[in-house]
Amino acid sequence: MRYFLPAGKASEEAVTPKSEDFSRWYLDVVAKAELADYGPVRGTMVIRPYGYAIWESIQAWLDARFKETGHQNAYFPQLIPYSFITKEAEHVEGFAPELALVTQGGGKQLEEPLVVRPTSETIINHMFAQWVQSYRDLPLLLNQWANVHRWEMRTRPFVRTLEFLWQEGHTAHASPEEAEAEALAMVQLYAQFAVTQAAMPVVVGRKSKLESFAGANVTYTIEAMMGDKKALQAGTSHNLGTNFAVAFNTQFVDEQQQLRHVHQTSWGVSTRMIGGIIMTHGDDKGLRLPPNVAPYQVVIVPIVRKDTDRAAVNAAVDKLTAALKQAGVRVKVDGNDMKTPGWRYNYWELKGVPVRVEVGPRDVEQGTCVLARRDMPGKEGKQMGVPMEPPAFVAAVQQALGEVQDSLLAAATAFRDANIVDVASFEDLKAAVAEGKWARGGWSGSDAQETQVKEETQATLRCFPFE
Repeated sequence: MRYFLPAGKASEEAVTPKSEDFSRWYLDVVAKAELADYGPVRGTMVIRPYGYAIWESIQAWLDARFKETGHQNAYFPQLIPYSFITKEAEHVEGFAPELALVTQGGGKQLEEPLVVRPTSETIINHMFAQWVQSYRDLPLLLNQWANVHRWEMRTRPFVRTLEFLWQEGHTAHASPEEAEAEALAMVQLYAQFAVTQAAMPVVVGRKSKLESFAGANVTYTIEAMMGDKKALQAGTSHNLGTNFAVAFNTQFVDEQQQLRHVHQTSWGVSTRMIGGIIMTHGDDKGLRLPPNVAPYQVVIVPIVRKDTDRAAVNAAVDKLTAALKQAGVRVKVDGNDMKTPGWRYNYWELKGVPVRVEVGPRDVEQGTCVLARRDMPGKEGKQMGVPMEPPAFVAAVQQALGEVQDSLLAAATAFRDANIVDVASFEDLKAAVAEGKWARGGWSGSDAQETQVKEETQATLRCFPFE
């Protein structure tokens, strides 16, 4: 089988099978599903419209939840004075190898190098110190949608690139208890998104000190298992304590008229989530997108073999399309007669559209159509004789979308659980890792012992799970 790109481009081989070469499979899917392309600078990527539409779905859900919980959006400069980065010792040590610096501007050498934003704790604290004076100014709950730059040596589209898109929340609180509650609430929000929207089961927990964010007292994380059984850190939330507040002198007068430092959090999810969705659900045909984040939840393919059938088929398709749009379903009609129905089926399977609707002249005569689910290949995933009468048709589509969403989550959860091994010793751990599985067990080792495990097994301590 071959997949063809639109607009008459030459044929290309189908995606590399996952079992043959997972990394090659991933890159094939990103390219052939038209999610992203490589930028002219090594390590950068161009997010194509279809890939960006998935990011917009992620943005829309998260942004609504942020606002429901009292957070406001803001924007801070991308260029940060280098002296800001050096104010917090652990922060500069952690980020120094990844910094991109601007040393010239307007044809002149700058008096101080400027850092191209790797994250915004420093510049935001510079502003918080000016905005926060009294306990009445707290809590301060902000979020920023932005791009960041980190000079990565080994890159992969969406998962690790020199520049990526994300949201970063930054909050300031009067007490350590409020900051801790905020950090925990946000990591649980990320877990809710992963499970209910991305159909991605995650382990929620606390990072070890060695794996925590540079400058944080504690980092909380959601960890997901990809199709190659490797872990993906899909979102993090940090309790910063007073570390940045002390460095930037961010203080307030409390109700007892005492001058105190604020307690802070920061938290973020990035376009890495798209990579996670690809690697969690994709198969040898390409993408399999959960309906809740899919740019198109349904594609309708009209099948016209004779010109005399065209008017009736198109009229039926228009009616079905209008009914779905009225019900809030994201729908695409592929009426490209230059391509065969089989080609169009393959194309939209590659792009992971959850449900396909087939409408031909015989279907119009019978007043029915065919539904095909992306998560179930072949005849098993096809539902014949679906009524075209709008209420019944919309109900059938919505039921199918719900079943696809649930099916993808169930399959990913079963895969993850089957590849987690409980261990009681270092030998058990090494055996589990050697089999390519996750090891779960008690840990009371030192930082040095954690480093030793990493050196000997190439495995990292992902988190201390909450459950």
